[in-house]
Amino acid sequence: MNKEIDQLAADNIRALAVAMVEKANSGHPGGPMGGADYMHILYSEFFNYDPSDMHWPFRDRFFMDAGHLSTLMYAQYYLLGNFEKNDIANFRQWNSVTPGHPEVDVSRGIENTSGPLGQGHTMGVGAAIAANFLKARFGDWMNHKIYGFISDGGVQEEISQGAGRIAGHLGLSNFIMFYDSNDVQLSSKTDEVTSEDTAKKYEAWGWNVVTIDGHDHDQIRQALKDANAETEKPTLIIGHTIMGKGCVTADGTPYEGYTELHGKPVGDTGADYAKTLEHLGADVDNPFEIFKKVADFYEDVVNRKKEQAHNKKKEIDAWRSENMELSNKLDGFLDGKLPDLDFSSIAQKDAQATRAASSNVLAYLAQNVENMIVSSADLSNSDKTDGFLKKTQILKKGDFSGAFLQAGVAELTMATMANGIALHGGIIPVVATFFVFSDYMKPAIRLSCIQELPVKFVWTHDAFRVGEDGPTHQPIEQEAQIRLLEKLKNHSHEQSFVALRPADSQETNVAWKMAMENTKTPTGLILSRQGIKDVPAKSGNRYEEALGAEKGGYLVQEVADPDVILIANGSEVATLVAATKLLEEKEGLKVNIASIPSEGIFRQQSEAYQEKVIPPNKPVFGLTAGLPVNLEGLAGANGKVFGLEHFGYSAPAEVLDEKFGFTGNQVYKEVMNFLN
Repeated sequence: MNKEIDQLAADNIRALAVAMVEKANSGHPGGPMGGADYMHILYSEFFNYDPSDMHWPFRDRFFMDAGHLSTLMYAQYYLLGNFEKNDIANFRQWNSVTPGHPEVDVSRGIENTSGPLGQGHTMGVGAAIAANFLKARFGDWMNHKIYGFISDGGVQEEISQGAGRIAGHLGLSNFIMFYDSNDVQLSSKTDEVTSEDTAKKYEAWGWNVVTIDGHDHDQIRQALKDANAETEKPTLIIGHTIMGKGCVTADGTPYEGYTELHGKPVGDTGADYAKTLEHLGADVDNPFEIFKKVADFYEDVVNRKKEQAHNKKKEIDAWRSENMELSNKLDGFLDGKLPDLDFSSIAQKDAQATRAASSNVLAYLAQNVENMIVSSADLSNSDKTDGFLKKTQILKKGDFSGAFLQAGVAELTMATMANGIALHGGIIPVVATFFVFSDYMKPAIRLSCIQELPVKFVWTHDAFRVGEDGPTHQPIEQEAQIRLLEKLKNHSHEQSFVALRPADSQETNVAWKMAMENTKTPTGLILSRQGIKDVPAKSGNRYEEALGAEKGGYLVQEVADPDVILIANGSEVATLVAATKLLEEKEGLKVNIASIPSEGIFRQQSEAYQEKVIPPNKPVFGLTAGLPVNLEGLAGANGKVFGLEHFGYSAPAEVLDEKFGFTGNQVYKEVMNFLN
């Protein structure tokens, strides 16, 4: 403990944050200046990782919620050697490794992409769940901590309620969160928007809460020491800090705590840039330098971290040598290896709902994949994830031997925690709800795509055939929204999301096969509530034919020189089969039927294959229970898509099919009108 060095280091972080924002002429300097003391104490004294092995699976993890405080992280990690001087100087610039908000970059210490407030710390809760899940299976030696950092805005975002409730309910004592409470927001003071007692709120959720002066290093140190010793509850450290701590005017007068310091360069406020740097001990002409004493101190810190990690690794090696079978299993989990799975062996009944088929697949996976956590938003008996639940038990405080997370009614929280589970590694997260409530999940789905996380989304009750539940529960536009993500490329230049709407039970088996084998991006399975007639198998083996879904689309009925191509996905494929019988019997037409569960994957196939399924010189008719745009790109300019362009109504499913025109006879007429 060296008070002079501690103060110098915190001020160095402040000066670097100020300089980064000033040079970029963009960013948020005030918050990083307030959080500098906490970050320095955390990383120099408590945070366990291996600077020579940044991807070490058993490291502590830091999840930033307030992504606008990115300069706080970059400055701290610069002191630790994770960034170069030039990286810091190019904050927010094209092709720099210091973007405006942090983006996953584990090699430099960035564990999560953050920016949309509330999601960062909720991903941290997910990572803490993952760590406890693995600890329950491999031993108490797996005792790394998950640290979160949240701001006033993050506390206010509604998702914080779900994260706080679940973390407290599960007793996630391995989760420690610092609340940078500076009473200043981007456009106002906090007393203009809230008067709640945050400490009491978190205490009511079952958290250990301590309130400190966020600039007092001894108080920070003691709070972190106590939090690390806590064994029953997650800990919230409320650190009262000052926005723009260390800012001064041109004459050296303190200029701290002002709202304007939140979101623009110091030089554009009442503070003076050069005088503030001087006040903090920085060289105005070389603002991106690390102070000499701080550099020497952090060289020792890094060496100490390496030694501590080396000792921990020896402990783990000793465990491995005594537990070879468990050790190999753990490595398989961490490497993302799947056991040998035979999806063709999963028995399915005829004409059942695809949600029921999914339930049977989940029951199979529960017995064959040991590192899955399945979660449902209080719908397990309706989205049929109870197929998995019946083969395991729920996660609960003090007992993480199960593998099912009852999230309660909190779709966004659940999905965001799944992102955190995926970021931690070693576990396959699955989350489920009704398709219409994917609306509540969109912010997390988007971050799944951006972070390239293989989360599995299960969405049931996929169309207006939810029936009596009425328009609030009947998805119409949701499929179009989700399929837009199939058209969007991630930063690896790959399709950012895979959306699969299977046509029957065997195609559901294949869809799950595709989802489990997709380790690069998130996957969504869009499943029916109502029973669906199985697609007839030309060869007698429907599963083998359904493997065509792995190409995104395939012909379920094929004839030579067809008169018309009918395309759909999901339950509408069976309706096309019914309509085709009439087209053949009444009109003598030759018809091909294509099931296209994923346009995104279909578009990745060769041009020759695509034209074999949907010939460009033939009339194409599409059927969708959603907006016509779902299939218009496939039908082409000369094609026709019959879909819905209005919300649903409350009535039995078969009545809605009749009223909306989704019977075999009505589709037959629509096809004939199109051809004529």
